[in-house]
Amino acid sequence: MRVESPGIDLSVHDGRLRPAIGVESIQVMRANRTQREFSDGHGWTYNHAPTLAYWNGRFYLNYLSNPVAEHLPPGHTMLVTSRDGRSWGKPQLLFPVYHLRPGSVSSVESGVAMMHQRMGFYVAPNGRLLALGFYGRAPVYYGANGIGRVVREIFKDGTFGPIHFIRYNSLSSFNESNTAFTFYARSGDRGFVEACEALLADKLKTMQWWDEEDDPNDEFFAINRSSASSTNPPGDGPVPAAAPRQHDAHAAPSIYHRRDGQVVALFKHAVAAVSPDEGQTWSSPVKVPSIITSGAKAWGQRTDDDRYAIVYNPANFGSHRWPLAIATGEDGIRFENMLVVNGEVPPLRFTGRAKDFGPQYVRGIAEGNGNPPGSDLWITYSMNKEDMWVSRTPVPVRHRVEGPVDDQFDGLDVGAAVPEWNLYRPRWADTTVAPFPSNADKSLRIEDRDPYDYAKAVRVFAEAQTVTIAFKVYAAQVDTGRLEVEVLDHAGRRPVRFVLAAGGALLASQGASLVPAGNYRPDEWLQIELAIDAGSGRYSLNVNGVTAVRDAEFSEPAATVERLSFRTGEYRNTPTRQTDRYGRLSDLPGADEVVESAIYHVDQVQIK
Repeated sequence: MRVESPGIDLSVHDGRLRPAIGVESIQVMRANRTQREFSDGHGWTYNHAPTLAYWNGRFYLNYLSNPVAEHLPPGHTMLVTSRDGRSWGKPQLLFPVYHLRPGSVSSVESGVAMMHQRMGFYVAPNGRLLALGFYGRAPVYYGANGIGRVVREIFKDGTFGPIHFIRYNSLSSFNESNTAFTFYARSGDRGFVEACEALLADKLKTMQWWDEEDDPNDEFFAINRSSASSTNPPGDGPVPAAAPRQHDAHAAPSIYHRRDGQVVALFKHAVAAVSPDEGQTWSSPVKVPSIITSGAKAWGQRTDDDRYAIVYNPANFGSHRWPLAIATGEDGIRFENMLVVNGEVPPLRFTGRAKDFGPQYVRGIAEGNGNPPGSDLWITYSMNKEDMWVSRTPVPVRHRVEGPVDDQFDGLDVGAAVPEWNLYRPRWADTTVAPFPSNADKSLRIEDRDPYDYAKAVRVFAEAQTVTIAFKVYAAQVDTGRLEVEVLDHAGRRPVRFVLAAGGALLASQGASLVPAGNYRPDEWLQIELAIDAGSGRYSLNVNGVTAVRDAEFSEPAATVERLSFRTGEYRNTPTRQTDRYGRLSDLPGADEVVESAIYHVDQVQIK
């Protein structure tokens, strides 16, 4: 396996990678400690490791949740669903807190477990949907501290079946006599038992459990007994893997079938293995030297255009996991054309142990776990280990646009996806097609009421040295909010900047400064025209037919331009952790409260 990656600048969140065109990134759950009705009903602020499935016309996403920090109990698993992947309901409790001894309270000493799983769903051959989780004792959940793996059925009406253990940890003394849930085989539902037995027999699925039940002599896991007799993965010369701690060395694999029929397992730490016989035997897991990544998960799959994609964080930072990038290829062995899926890193709102920055622990929909309508690639991940997100990437994955742009939005359904636009959509800072100013004359509505995040909409256009850009923009207010309009080059440099500032002032870039460019009033459309010449490094701005800035210098050098961006907040590039007067970490003030809403509309975007 080989990944060809461009030079990545990790001093900026997007790595200066081009965006994959049309990606829509949607915040599924925004953690909230005090206003629990806005999040999950519990107020827990460590949320991580989501998994995704599509079944019976609905998306299913589950994730781990702890009150404050990683590996500190209690812990439970939440489930949230969506019909279209773009509008998500309120999370439900899927696997509750597990008490090792009846009557115990929430502490390690009194016997409260945590949850930690790499696999969340299984669509069985008989059509049943199983949800799975793993209970272990904190803070070391694996090995002899593991308890076992639980399973329950999700029914078509949204209700759940009873919880059972499907497998006890092989290094511990737990069994049916000393655990809270019965063994799956005792269920009176024969279809449920058949679904569980099909899962237990599927070596490609159950190898994902090895991390939590990691007895090297356990014959249940083929990965442990096959490496001595197998060959290394063919490709570009992988070298023997470094030695991460044992439970993590073969952790969190994503599984896909290559074009030649071999099965690939892509683990954490850029480790990979292949199987010629559907997981019965595996090659020695080896480190892929061309995949530079930290300890976060990687995702690989075959896409609906009969190509392949891998998604991961191409960064080697210990506590920084950005950007979330995608590379594609023809055969499942060689990958190229690395692009950014989500290059945003909002501030960490809540402190907690091991809360790494960035979009991380990515998972897609595993083979056999459904395929949503259309050809889009769907993935899920956590942001800063506190919020849940999904991203929808149009397939085929591309980064170039040809020809002029003329986006009117009138032919789109209200609330529908916006073709060709890259949208960053926090729950409190959304972007959507709206019936404004009328049902026949729609526009792109950008709203922001988040105290620490922003909405962002980006239109990629044909790369050019000279370009004219025209659009209409409308502000519903002037006393609050901020809309920054920028034109960018291929690496995300921002040579042209234009701002609707709070108070009604229009500002435009002149070199490194922002200078007055007029005023705006609420509830009125502005007609904006930009004439850009990267050859001379200058641009002009026209507002409502009047020249506001003439031959202004670029803010940053750029040989060409190719992106138009609208963002409801100032540019950010450094994630922050709030500290008190003594330098101790603290939560961001007011993170749980919405601020006064700022609403903008964009229409008639023409670029040529």
